[in-house]
Amino acid sequence: MYYVYILRCVDGKLYTGCTNDLRDRVMRHQSGWVPATKDRLPIELESYFAFKDKYKAFSFEKYLKSGSGRAFLKKRLIS
Repeated sequence: MYYVYILRCVDGKLYTGCTNDLRDRVMRHQSGWVPATKDRLPIELESYFAFKDKYKAFSFEKYLKSGSGRAFLKKRLIS
């Protein structure tokens, strides 16, 4: 499975990523091994989506990082 995940960082902003090992990836974020979030710790897993198809997962991640995707998250999933 491939996972698109959303983290909430200590600064209140969201981080969106994609991985095939969700537990390991979140642990790497929490341990400060990921440059994009190491200065924004602690983080919290807000939500995730599972896909069988790698390309659909990466496409959905790209969508969530777009203006429409951020609006979708704000309106429908993240309060």
